[in-house]
Amino acid sequence: MTYIMEIGEIENIELKFLELEDYTELQKAMVSSYSTMPESYWKEHHIQSLIDKFPEGQVVIKINGQLAGCALSIIVDYDSFTDKHTYAEITDNYSFNSHSETGDVLYGIDIFIKPEFRGLRLGRRLYDYRKELCEKLNLRGIAFGGRIPNYHKYATELTPKEYIEKVRRKEIHDPVLNFQISNDFHPAKILKGYLEGDEASNEFAVLLEWDNIYYEKPSKKAATKKTVVRLGLIQWQMRPYNNLSELMQQAEYFVDAVSGYRSDFALFPEFFNAPLMAENNHLTESEAIRELAKHTEEIVKKFSELSISYNINIITGSMPQVHNNNLYNVGYLCKRDGTIEKYEKLHVTPDEAKVWGMQGGNTLKVYDTDCGKIGILICYDSEFPELSRLLADEGMDILFIPFLTDTQNGYSRVRNCAQARAIENECYVAIAGSVGNLPNVHNMDIQFAQSMVFTPCDFAFPTNGIKAEATPNTEMILIADVDIDLLRELNQFGSVRNLKDRRKDLFELTKKH
Repeated sequence: MTYIMEIGEIENIELKFLELEDYTELQKAMVSSYSTMPESYWKEHHIQSLIDKFPEGQVVIKINGQLAGCALSIIVDYDSFTDKHTYAEITDNYSFNSHSETGDVLYGIDIFIKPEFRGLRLGRRLYDYRKELCEKLNLRGIAFGGRIPNYHKYATELTPKEYIEKVRRKEIHDPVLNFQISNDFHPAKILKGYLEGDEASNEFAVLLEWDNIYYEKPSKKAATKKTVVRLGLIQWQMRPYNNLSELMQQAEYFVDAVSGYRSDFALFPEFFNAPLMAENNHLTESEAIRELAKHTEEIVKKFSELSISYNINIITGSMPQVHNNNLYNVGYLCKRDGTIEKYEKLHVTPDEAKVWGMQGGNTLKVYDTDCGKIGILICYDSEFPELSRLLADEGMDILFIPFLTDTQNGYSRVRNCAQARAIENECYVAIAGSVGNLPNVHNMDIQFAQSMVFTPCDFAFPTNGIKAEATPNTEMILIADVDIDLLRELNQFGSVRNLKDRRKDLFELTKKH
């Protein structure tokens, strides 16, 4: 029986360029991945050739230092091949001399995940990398011949075209083809005699293509590559839940939703898990929230698993945590590489101190992510401009603010301060809150929220400084793209330059520790 790795066993995930030193492990991985074609693995000189010709196109995923999957590709002049090409033709008889730096299509040579690492959505990471590489290199699209290894079971009764149509209609389950279609690849043609020796597919393959909608025909004009980050904000409905499992099932629903739009971040609100306090409503407010804190460790563990599984960085809003018998309001940044970092609410509101006995934390820092440097301030902290200015001095590009407000005037304080932070710090600011009512939870009866994404106010941005806004008091997600390179241009060439024009001869802002 094949060993299957569990998400909880993952300590680190790395996407790295393939190196020749990986070959021994790579060979074993190929043999285990293609059990029906045991001799169909790349020799060392093949891998050397691919690395020499196109190093960016050869990547591996490693989990806890162990090779888990691989993707190999070349760039081809697509129009020089017919739409009836074979695998041998597209690879120039496996020499890869068909690779052309002036080509226009990224062609997939191979992609696989070792059996014990399947089910972790690692294949999607490899496909996402190919898409990002295609966009980065300004190529027309991606193409490859997709095997249909289950076709031999139906070859006597169905043509390849009929088989594919039944797969698309979910009448036949083909895990390979289903996966490729779910990753936005569309079947373009049936390729007969594509891969010699592929008996399971009867040597048929499906020509699958993905179009790069950002492709621009090459121009002699100078162009700057833009870095675009997609934000997914969850405007969370407060509703009763019977247990933690139900609450996290709803959280996963939203993670799945924003991940489906290829968001880089998912932002949850402050105290999104407050409904779980209903079971302790017979206790005092201060006792009930300490009971809620007992769920924090399990929630963070689950969010980390979701960040890995859905390939998205998750900002967990906030939740109570007890440390040395002191109660704090904290949250966690669960990165899609498997690492976790904590952030704290520094300023607690008078109500939090009076009703719950909560204390402010001490950690203020910028977090490095695969989408640049970000900052996170919980609700009330956004109303202290010194905090975000210190983060801006450390290179913050995006500020995330999970909040919880009961009244419209409370919300307005967070909203207006958040927009000011975007202008004065030349950054993007995303705020996400909760809506609805919790009549059975003391001190958490009503909520008011309108989640938003703010920008600086200059010609490259919306005139009102609002990139996107949710419908007030309605459960929904909000998706917005933010262009980091526009911040660089603003800093250097903006109509006003709030960071560069500070009178440091008159005042200075420093952290004490």
